[in-house]
Amino acid sequence: MLTSLQNPLVKQIRKLHSTKERHKQQLFLLEGTHLLEEACAVNYPLVAVCCTPEWQANHPVLWEEACSRCDRAEIVSEEVLAAIATTVQPDGVVATAKRSDRTSQLPVTGIVLAVETLQDPGNLGTIIRTAAAAGASGLWLSGDSVDLDNPKVLRASAGQWFRLATAVTEDLKATIQQSQQAGMQVVATLPSATLTYWEIDWRKPSLILLGNEGAGLSAEIAAMADKQVKIPLSPGVESLNVAIAAALMLYEAQRQVIYK
Repeated sequence: MLTSLQNPLVKQIRKLHSTKERHKQQLFLLEGTHLLEEACAVNYPLVAVCCTPEWQANHPVLWEEACSRCDRAEIVSEEVLAAIATTVQPDGVVATAKRSDRTSQLPVTGIVLAVETLQDPGNLGTIIRTAAAAGASGLWLSGDSVDLDNPKVLRASAGQWFRLATAVTEDLKATIQQSQQAGMQVVATLPSATLTYWEIDWRKPSLILLGNEGAGLSAEIAAMADKQVKIPLSPGVESLNVAIAAALMLYEAQRQVIYK
């Protein structure tokens, strides 16, 4: 059992708390039983799995499955587990996994989200979770946004991170143009729009543009949209959380597909 915080593996995993080290090592953290279950369910390649004796005793089947999918498995002390986890109260297991190539193409059918300069990992994880639940085809993330494999993004996604097609684009304008050329309608969310979001025909393949938490969409990106929509707000309310805005449009799209 690993008990020393000076152990090379422990030191290596602790470094993955920083974005710079995740990029350098090309690894990211999976914390908690649920995320490990989801990773195993989709055969995601694991590198190392560390758990406490209590967790191993309570999850023998998952432990065996994780061991069969990783390069290294270690039983660690409670102190070591607390040190390698980013959460305040970890549930007993932390794994590392290989960062995937998130630059591939996404489908140009159904509903796809394109998110510009999103900074809050909780918002991104919630958007991923909601998009998967509503049957979205995928999500584009601008390169200047929070990392897709930030630990908080994975936790907020409640495991749906592994199930929704996602990709990072370093040129969001080019991605939007390619989507338009493929026949997708591009819809921007703007408070100044005249159309409400339910007046759009969401049965068409659509790319929904969502902006930064504080500034919203940049004028340059918003101008590329084929249509602009607003979400009605009561007087005195300036805006909605970006994840809530995404949910409203995704479920209106689902409603139209089912009931129209």
